[in-house]
Amino acid sequence: MQDAAENPAPNLADRVHRAALEYGDRPALHWREQSITWSEMDAAVDAAARGLAAVAPHTRPGDPPPRVAIALPNTPDFVIGLLGALRAGLVAVPVNPGFTAPELRHVLADSGASVLLGADRIRGLAAEVSAGLPALTAVHGAPPRPAAEAPEPTPHPRRGGDDLAVLLYTSGTEGHPKGAMLSHRALLANHEQVDRIEPPVVGPTDTVLLALPLFHAYGLNSGLGAVVHHGATGVLLDEPGPTAGLDEIARHRVSVLIGVPSMFLAWAGAATARTATASVRIAVCGAAPLDPAVAARFTATTGHPVHVGYGLTETAPVLTSTLVGGAAKAGSIGRPLPGVRLRLVDAAGADLWRDGLTVPDDDPDELDISDIAPGTDPGQIVVAGPNLFAGYWPDGRDGPDADGWWGTGDIAYADSDGDLFLVDRLGELILVNGFNVYPREVELVLAGHPGVAESAVLGVPHPRTGETVRAYVVPAPGRPVTGEELLTHCARNLARFKCPTVVEFVDALPHSAIGKVRKTQLRSATPAGPPADADTRTEVTDVH
Repeated sequence: MQDAAENPAPNLADRVHRAALEYGDRPALHWREQSITWSEMDAAVDAAARGLAAVAPHTRPGDPPPRVAIALPNTPDFVIGLLGALRAGLVAVPVNPGFTAPELRHVLADSGASVLLGADRIRGLAAEVSAGLPALTAVHGAPPRPAAEAPEPTPHPRRGGDDLAVLLYTSGTEGHPKGAMLSHRALLANHEQVDRIEPPVVGPTDTVLLALPLFHAYGLNSGLGAVVHHGATGVLLDEPGPTAGLDEIARHRVSVLIGVPSMFLAWAGAATARTATASVRIAVCGAAPLDPAVAARFTATTGHPVHVGYGLTETAPVLTSTLVGGAAKAGSIGRPLPGVRLRLVDAAGADLWRDGLTVPDDDPDELDISDIAPGTDPGQIVVAGPNLFAGYWPDGRDGPDADGWWGTGDIAYADSDGDLFLVDRLGELILVNGFNVYPREVELVLAGHPGVAESAVLGVPHPRTGETVRAYVVPAPGRPVTGEELLTHCARNLARFKCPTVVEFVDALPHSAIGKVRKTQLRSATPAGPPADADTRTEVTDVH
């Protein structure tokens, strides 16, 4: 096997070999009652690479390498399969193991995967959807291992640098999920950017919680990737349970918590949280907005501040973190990572803020108040850096522009300290009589009512105002609440045009695997809006 030091463009699997040389007897992974050292991991990845090379078809020069779909839960088999594919010169396609048959078929067909690694349920679905998928030629329950007497397979070209490493399918906010093309360089660049934060976020002596789904960019690169990059130790959880793995956190003395809001909510309410997290050095939350009240409660319960990060699948994934400035400011997503360039732009594409500086108005007749302004107007986040994806599979469409900039579709503003605050998705902006309504602002107000457990806000068409605000509300257990009560609460805290005109009570909101509310699913089931003569403040429905 070629060592990373011999190749100017290493890939993440090379870091496994480096860790085996430096920390061979140190545990790489803990999973249930099993522990795997870095030496054992390196040998297992080598075997998986040979096994995958034997079953993946060889392609012609210039063609993309074969794709290996990995639809496994958070187990060592997922880790070994992923790293084995990268070491074999193949492209990994992480897949949600909870997919339905149509969802699995879409990813297999779109990616053209020739190999599928999946548990029993997924292999059953693969048999069901395999008609019309001629590219799919091998299905295994675990990374294949070559037989002892088998000849050495013909190796695939070694890959690194700007070569495609993984296809990560987005959550499909625009319809079917799209495959974001992330190179080996992009994956490693994000670790190098995070490494420039002081004090270090992850080091070789850390033990990192790996409870986030590994098929998602956050769990895959910020979690598993960080463990591999540093030769640290990962604690794999495939079933975190109601206390989000507190027993395993305590058992393995986890020092770095990487989680999502629902996990911090569970930890904040657990009686054993303070003792279970006694070894924790850093706690980081991402993937979805964290309610400042939940962060404060977690800190009060455990004694640890929660640092918040922001990023996207297409950015491998981290762009900003409150760790950069050192302060976990309530509601903030922090500042850009070192090596990430970030702008806020208005609807016309003009800069409002660039790389930490408010951009003054170009009109010489206007008074320049940029030095005393309390912050910026909301603008779209546009970013550049070596961690960006190369566009969507297969042709690189909608990737960074010729100058390397890419619009995220997220809206934020910067305060006078240079800390960023996420407002909403560009496509979720609601226009009421031409005035901007950001759903997140309304959701935060609703969250402040004790009768609301969770809410989601959408814009729906309205014949007089263009759009109107519809709120879906999950009532808090044991706290009856009426729609009229919530409308009154909103009227006390929001301008009239921002207030919901429709409150719909539901038992639960649809969530993605990492806890984001699936607003596209809500939108598809949302009525067109109230009739033209409806009172624009009083429609309340109850759906159970």
